[in-house]
Amino acid sequence: MQPHEIAEVLSRPYSQELLARDVTRLAYVATDGTPRCVPIAFAWSGTELVLCTSKNAPKLPALRAHPTVALTIDTEVHPPKILLIRGEVELDEVDAKLIDFETTLPTAVEELVREREARQNA
Repeated sequence: MQPHEIAEVLSRPYSQELLARDVTRLAYVATDGTPRCVPIAFAWSGTELVLCTSKNAPKLPALRAHPTVALTIDTEVHPPKILLIRGEVELDEVDAKLIDFETTLPTAVEELVREREARQNA
């Protein structure tokens, strides 16, 4: 398909509805050469599907070796709505941290807490 054809399919109302969902199924070739299909959370940026996984996920070496993938986003009701996407992944390694001030704190605050605890235990 040409890029304008892909854009047209992705702009359709059903496609937009499916792209607003939370989970897709990612199909890829594992390092042992066998097929894999795994559910994975995603976000649609308006131009890209963004998938996140841990840096030690077994799928990463496989995707580096064979970046061709297929994605399926669908509904669980009948008649089903199904969006099928094929292409190649681009892997970007990023660091991320959640700061919610309840279970995690900014690094500077964490350091202050550790220092305070160290002084109290000294």
